[in-house]
Amino acid sequence: MSTDRTRHISTKEIIVHNYLGKDVFASLVVFLVALPLSIGIALASGAPVSAGIIAAICGGILVGIFGGAPLLVSGPAAGLTVMVFGFIQEFGFQTTCMIGVAAGLLQIVAGLSKTARVALAISPAVIHCMLAGIGILIILSQIQVVMGFSPLGNAWLNIAAIGKKFPDASLATLMMGLLTVVAIVVWQKIPSKNLKLIPAQLVAVALATLVSVVMALDVPRVVFSESIFQAIQIPSLPHDINLVSFIVAAISLNIVASTESLLSAIATDKLHRGPRANLDRELVGQGIANVVSGMMGGLPVTGVIVRSAANIAAGAQSWLSAFLHGIWILLFVTQLSFIIVHVPLAALAGLLIFVGYRLIDPQHIRELKRRGELSIYLATIVGVVGINLLAGIGIGIALAVFRLLRNMSYLNVKVDSSGKEVDVNISGALTFLGVPKVNTALSEIPSGTHVKVDFALDIIDHAGFEAIHDWKTNHKNTGGTVKMESLEDIWNENRHSAARKKSGGLHKTRVFN
Repeated sequence: MSTDRTRHISTKEIIVHNYLGKDVFASLVVFLVALPLSIGIALASGAPVSAGIIAAICGGILVGIFGGAPLLVSGPAAGLTVMVFGFIQEFGFQTTCMIGVAAGLLQIVAGLSKTARVALAISPAVIHCMLAGIGILIILSQIQVVMGFSPLGNAWLNIAAIGKKFPDASLATLMMGLLTVVAIVVWQKIPSKNLKLIPAQLVAVALATLVSVVMALDVPRVVFSESIFQAIQIPSLPHDINLVSFIVAAISLNIVASTESLLSAIATDKLHRGPRANLDRELVGQGIANVVSGMMGGLPVTGVIVRSAANIAAGAQSWLSAFLHGIWILLFVTQLSFIIVHVPLAALAGLLIFVGYRLIDPQHIRELKRRGELSIYLATIVGVVGINLLAGIGIGIALAVFRLLRNMSYLNVKVDSSGKEVDVNISGALTFLGVPKVNTALSEIPSGTHVKVDFALDIIDHAGFEAIHDWKTNHKNTGGTVKMESLEDIWNENRHSAARKKSGGLHKTRVFN
């Protein structure tokens, strides 16, 4: 008996040690990925380096503890770079931190209210388009850094400056940026699985840094002269703040950050077989991290799929890996921060150019084209790049809603009177939007005729049901005959289509009650 008990405890301890070991290793891998990205994202956002590091620490530790997606890794995200840069230009860094706090409070309220899934109502096409547009903006702005200049305020200025300033570009910074991009691409193609455990981003930035130091290149480098604790600053709102603009900014950041986090959580679930994400709890965790990060002078936090994928690929088993990666970042910047100041800005810009390229996913473009949503993609990108992020999102959502309404209102009614009986074919969406078209077509059928009606409907609602039923009754009352499938059968079949879908049954129409 005691032997069995000893064997059981021993087996349990082995499992715990194996899981702990995998989480520790995965946390180190994610730490090596997150550190250069966090610094680069802070610089691209126009914020201090410390802001990106604080966000990475808060995202790792706080979301790791309070979040609902165990293997999701959170921190500053490239997807928010353009929005945060715009806020800093408009409001200043201190107020932008308070915008992050307000957005975090909204996330906590939404999570506690069990409304997390509402954010997922935004069309995935719009999200992919938004990220692609952000990717283009990141590339355009960071090309300026690679050339040795500072990013400008919008895409058009950056595009114009590339051609104008290129003859005066720094050869050393160009070399650092190009070396970083090439190193990432080459490292990802090496066949050795063991070497691939070392993140390509870290290898590229470390290589560029080493080359710049050995060759004593005179290139701009990261400025990080104070400790992370000295960098902590409690932000405040200026007395002349425009509250309406502040509230709009907070709501906008809440929507974009929440959507990116929740979509990343769902995407992460597809990469592992462990516990599924609790989206409401995840939103609360993200909100807590954003409140604390903002109050300490950090950037906004979201769940990041790139770091999460690296976390899972490295063998992470629980939330502990995300938590520990935040601890490693904290230890690094408190004990080894002197290393950071040797990193060339152009190397981080090259890293972000590659990240921006990855946001423009050709696979998503092909998928959207196949689904007939390419127009939404292009219009959203034009809005994001040519106007601003919120305008692009608004354009994308408006087009997605228009496309939905168009699909729901598409109805084809064919009436053939060439034979002995009138053949009517009704296909598409028979909803209240299509009732006038059906009534117009059916009213032209002469009284007293024999009519055969065939249905090939995708959607039918109560208004459509009543329109066909009333016409059939009136036509029979005037001496005609009508042959068609029972409307009750059509209605009942479609009401139970979801249940038959689960059991493998076939159906061709959906009903909206």
